[in-house]
Parts: sequence; C-alpha cells; structure tokens
Amino acid sequence: MGPATGSPYGESPVSTYSARKDGTVRDEYDDTIAGRKLSPETLMMSYGYRPEWSEGAIKSPIFQTSTFVFESAAEGKRFFALAEGSVDAEPGEKLGLIYSRLNNPDLEILENRLTLWDGAERGLVFASGMAAITTAMLALVRPGDVLLHTAPLYGGTDHFVRELLPEFGIHSVEWEPGMSEADVDALLEPALKGRRLGAILMETPANPTNDLFSISMARRIADRHGDPGDHVPVAVDNTFLGPLWQHPLQHGADLVIYSATKYIGGHSDLIAGAVLGCAALMGKVAGMRTVLGSMATPMNSWLMMRSLETLDLRMRRESASAERIAAFLADHPKVLEVNYLGLLREGDPGYEIYREQAEGPGAMISFWIDGGEPEAFRFIDALSLIHIAVSLGSTETLVEHPATMTHSGVDADEKKKLRVNGSLVRFSIGVENPDDLIHDISNALDAI
Repeated sequence: MGPATGSPYGESPVSTYSARKDGTVRDEYDDTIAGRKLSPETLMMSYGYRPEWSEGAIKSPIFQTSTFVFESAAEGKRFFALAEGSVDAEPGEKLGLIYSRLNNPDLEILENRLTLWDGAERGLVFASGMAAITTAMLALVRPGDVLLHTAPLYGGTDHFVRELLPEFGIHSVEWEPGMSEADVDALLEPALKGRRLGAILMETPANPTNDLFSISMARRIADRHGDPGDHVPVAVDNTFLGPLWQHPLQHGADLVIYSATKYIGGHSDLIAGAVLGCAALMGKVAGMRTVLGSMATPMNSWLMMRSLETLDLRMRRESASAERIAAFLADHPKVLEVNYLGLLREGDPGYEIYREQAEGPGAMISFWIDGGEPEAFRFIDALSLIHIAVSLGSTETLVEHPATMTHSGVDADEKKKLRVNGSLVRFSIGVENPDDLIHDISNALDAI
C-alpha cells in the first residue's frame, strides 16, 4: 500500500484526523495504547487506514478501479520490480498500487485486518472459498506429490482433491475420524514410496459432521514424513470455528483457510475466501493468486471490512444460541444423535482434541433424525423461520441436507462410510431469538 510515509494513495499532508493529543501522529498499524496491546475486535475499526487519506472519511471508501496512476516511469519500474520480487524492498518500503489484480487499497486493508485474528504474518483474500483452497494447494504441491487430507471434506474440496488433483499427478491419502497417529502413519508409508509428502489439508471441525482432527498430530506427521530439509506445510480449513473459536497457527498449522463467505462476511451478500499464514509460504500463494487472478473485488473487500466490525458480536450470539438448540435436540426422542462441540464430555470421541485446540463450540450443529431421507425432508420442509439453504455463518439460521445437497457429488460409498446419510441434517445457527428457533424446530419435529 504505497510507501511507509505519506498516503498510500499519493502524497498528502498529515492532518488532524490522525493526530494524538500529544501532537504525535498515529501510525495506521498501531496496535497498542500506552503499552496495552489492543484486541482484534477493537482494531477492526481502524487498523491499516487513516481518515486523512480519503478526505477525512471515517471508513475507507470503495476503490472501484482497475488500475492506478504512477507519478513517473521510474516509480512504475520500481513498483513492478517489487511486485515481481526481482529487487528487495528498502526498510519501510511497501509495494505501491499497480493494478487491482495485484493490489487494491480495500483488499490490502482487509488483508491486514484479517491477520490480527489468527496472529498471521500475512493474509490474502480471494474471490471464493474454493478459490482460496485451490490456489493454496496448487502453490504448495507438485506432480508426483502425496496430499494427506482429512475426511469428510466439503463437497467442492472433495471433488478438487479426488477428481482434479490426480490429473496433475498428485495422489491423496485419506485420514478418517478416529484414526490414531499410528493408523495414519500406516496409510502414508506405502503411499510415500518414491513420492514426496507435499502437504496436509485438514477440515476441523469437518463439514458436515463436526468431526474433529488434531492439528498438533498433523504437525508431527508432517515433520516425521517430510523429506530431509523439507518443511511439509499443514493447511487447516477453519471455516466452521474461525476466526474467533479456533486459531490453527497456534497449534502447528502453517496456513489457515476460510470460506470468507461464511462468518467473516456473515450476511449472505458476498462470496469470498481467505488464506493466512507465515510470510514464506504466503509468498508462494500470492504468486499463484496473481497468475490465476483469483483475488476478491474492491466491493467485496469493503463489505468484509464492514462485517469484521461485528464478527465477535455475531459469533458469540450464534454460539450461545447453538448451545441451547443443541441441548434441545439432544433430548428430543425423534433425534438419534447430535454432534455439537458444546455437548462433548470427557471420554467422548474428539473431547481431548476440542479441549486442546478450540476456544468455543461455534454455531454448527449436525444431527441424525430417527428415520432416513423421507423423515429428514419432512422435518426440513416443515420449518418456517429457518431457511433451506446450503451456506453457513450468516445472521439467519439455515438448514440443509448434506447427503443430497452440499455433499451430493461425494462418492456413495464414501458418504456411507463417513455417516453422511439420509438422516443427517445440518444447522447453521444465526442471531435470531433462540426461543423462536426452538419453537420452530419443535413444531417441525412434530411433523415427522
């Protein structure tokens, strides 16, 4: 975002908008006050932006432009050299604005703010969650590699791993729920004969079942099976719990991935994805994004900045409501099983993983209705307040039938093995009054 001094959008005088009472100028990346480190939810209002850059506007405007003007040919040359990595930046020097496929003020401010939630060195935002996953994986693995992945995966990710990556000569090994470290080792050893472990891709909690996988275990497996001198990256799709309730980088992951459409966007009005992590790996992902052109638009970047200001409030409200609804479902005679992290107790599968790496249960509920697809459909169709839709993480509560919707393209035997069957229903709990939601659910269960 331009040089370290002055405006990133061109030179402008320092104004009173950024001045402290002592006369010093507030840096746009200040994250402390009088020695106190500020929380991400506080920094979402201002981090990475100064009002004097945009006529005193308290919020960054939408920079709806494809290209940016250079002050001179020499400046253009320098910006391109920095972008291509052919020269090193001087101390305090940042990449100037070139073209919105490379960088844009809205995109960069958003990326800087996103890093705060997970403590990442760098963040990148994409046109969709699938764009984030595919770009990251294509940047990390190469023909002949083995990709270790957890299962189940979101349907789109599953298709990418099982159907598309093999066309690039990339083999996959499946890590199922409940497998021990020794079990995973036993699967990997024959697969790695003459091949390199390129990366580990995890969904935890898994979509749609809420099954948990240990990130620290993945780190140990990666370190044990990587070629000498080769750091095997661990990437975690954190869409179900993040950025508030789980921070994979603190538990051994190298990259954290989001469908930013979900909790980050949070209002069912945009499509986006994000990848965050260490600078070295993110440089590879950034290079791939530039080539593929898979970055988010200025408008969607601006909308996500809006959404980040209420992310903490939304996710806490949704999680509190989900705990009540999950408890109601668990006690209902027409519900066979509820998989919600807030219901886990000592001795349950996944309990120790939950205690180790999660900071809250989130708002995703998976449950199995007594019966099969006909009963599940009657229940879903009888709901009045809750919308039938396949997204999650928004302000409204949503219900879907994974086996025939989000995971319809997954192999039938695979779905059966992973319990993605006709009786499985998935809720994403929103910010409505939980008593109203429970009343709606109760009436719908009565209709079965």
